[in-house]
Amino acid sequence: MMNKVNLIGLSKEELREHLQNLGEPAFRAKQIWQWVYYYGKTDFNEMTNLSIALREKLSGYFELSRPKIIDEQISSDRTHKWLLEFADGERVEMVYIPEEDRGAVCISTQVGCAMGCKFCHTGSQKLTRNLTAGEIVSQFMVARDVYHEWNLKEQARMLSNIVVMGMGEPFCNYDNLLQAIKIISDGEGIALSKRRITVSTSGIIPHIKDFDNECGARLAVSLHASNNELRSEIMPINKKYPFDELLKACRSYQDNHGGYITFEYLMLHNLNDTPAHADELTAVMKKYRINAKFNLIAFNPWPGCGFEASSNNRIHAFSLKLQKAGFAAPIRTARGQDILAACGQLKSKKNTQ
Repeated sequence: MMNKVNLIGLSKEELREHLQNLGEPAFRAKQIWQWVYYYGKTDFNEMTNLSIALREKLSGYFELSRPKIIDEQISSDRTHKWLLEFADGERVEMVYIPEEDRGAVCISTQVGCAMGCKFCHTGSQKLTRNLTAGEIVSQFMVARDVYHEWNLKEQARMLSNIVVMGMGEPFCNYDNLLQAIKIISDGEGIALSKRRITVSTSGIIPHIKDFDNECGARLAVSLHASNNELRSEIMPINKKYPFDELLKACRSYQDNHGGYITFEYLMLHNLNDTPAHADELTAVMKKYRINAKFNLIAFNPWPGCGFEASSNNRIHAFSLKLQKAGFAAPIRTARGQDILAACGQLKSKKNTQ
C-alpha cells in the first residue's frame, strides 16, 4: 500500500506537480489550497466544489496531518500552552500569548535544541530532529482550530502574530523555516503578513544578512550579553560566531533592511544587568552604528537552573540608561510563568518525565 503524501507543508508548485501526477489540471491546486489553508478543512469530503470522484482520488493519495494535542494548560494571565505530538511520537510545545485585541502564537522549529544556552530550559533537552515545513505550519493551524479562527476577516482574529521563538534554533532549520513562512503568508490561504511574523536567532551569522531578502519576516537576535567573553560563557554558539562578528552581520542586515535591529536581552542577576553592562552595550552599538531596540526580558526560572532574575529596580535602571543613550529598551512582561510557558521555559514533557 502506498504511503500517503502529507499535503500540509507542500509548496504550491509541489502541490501542482502531485496533482499533475494524478492527471489533474494545475488550477485545482488553488481550490485545494484555499480549502486547506483558508477554511482549515481536514477532510477532503468537505471540499464541496470538487467532484466526488476527485475527492476520493485525493483522499487516497494525500493526508491532511495535524499534530495531536497531548496536553494543554492555561495560565492565570490567559497564556495558553499546548504539548503537541507528531506522527512519529516526537513532541514540542507551543504557546499563545493573548493581549486585549490581538495575540502571538509562539511556535517551534526543532524537537529539542543543540544551542545549549545555559539559561534556557529548552537547551537542556538535546536536539532530536528538525521539524518539517508542514510540522511548523501545522502548529499554527492547530491554534486556529482551537480558537475557531478559520474563514474570518483579519481584524476579527485574536491570533494576529507568530513568533518563531519556541523550541529550537530556527536558522538551523532554515530551508523548512522559509517554506513554512511562505505557506503561512500566502495570500490565498492563511494570509498572515510576513511583517506579523518574527523569527528569533541565537546568532547563526550566515543566514542573517540575506534573511530579509530571502524571507521578509522580522528578525530578532538573542544577544543577552554586552561583550564577547560574557556571551561565550552563557551561549556556546558565540564560540563559533563571536560577538563582534555577529554585530557586523547585524549591521549588514540593517544596511539591507533599514529600520532597527531587535535584540533580545535576558536580565540575569549580577551577570549582565549592571550599569557597566548597559554602558558597554551602548558603546558597542555606537561602534557598529547599529540602530538597536532592546527587548529586556525578566529571567524565568526553571527547575535546576543556576541563575537568578534581576530585580525590577535593576531592570528599570538598565532600561533607563539605554534610553538615555538613544535606544528603545522596553521591558517585556513575563507571561505564563505559572505553567512554564514563558521565554526559555519550553521543554517537551516526554523528555523530562
